[in-house]
Amino acid sequence: MRLPSSRRSFLKASLLTTLALLHPEKAWANFSPANQPSGRLNLYNLHTGEKINTTYRDPDGQYNPQAIQELNRLLRCHHTNEQHPIDIQTLDFLDLVNTRLGRNNEIHIISGYRSPKYNDILISRGHKVAKHSLHLEGRALDIRIPGTPLANLQRTALSLRIGGVGYYPSGDFVHIDSGTFRTW
Repeated sequence: MRLPSSRRSFLKASLLTTLALLHPEKAWANFSPANQPSGRLNLYNLHTGEKINTTYRDPDGQYNPQAIQELNRLLRCHHTNEQHPIDIQTLDFLDLVNTRLGRNNEIHIISGYRSPKYNDILISRGHKVAKHSLHLEGRALDIRIPGTPLANLQRTALSLRIGGVGYYPSGDFVHIDSGTFRTW
């Protein structure tokens, strides 16, 4: 018996969502080629003034270790200069958001990895940062894209339904992370 197209699509989407929740490392394999991350990021760190325009992943999904190392450096804690590996799923989430917005935009990084020392300083100064922030694990980024309305950036990230998305219009940035799908 053949399922109607809409029911079949619903079942397929349900199965893919279950796979993504149970095995997030395999979730990207189920996107169509048109919806795959491009493998290219063009970043500018607002605190350090550093830029990188790199291909970190080839079309077959293989990651370039040197490019990943350079991204880790650019996304380090700007306060302590401490580096930490940035989660690949976070990079792919960022890349996919950018791909949906037209590719190769220069993405401004407000915050990447945040050292525990810097996180504690922010808390002590009254900033509303989470004590156990995913920034501390290299799994979160605070971003904006010049020329892209912040609300559009937020909607695009939310439409992917693959990680956390926080909207901070007063700070002029959107938070994305590789945690479970949630929004604030």
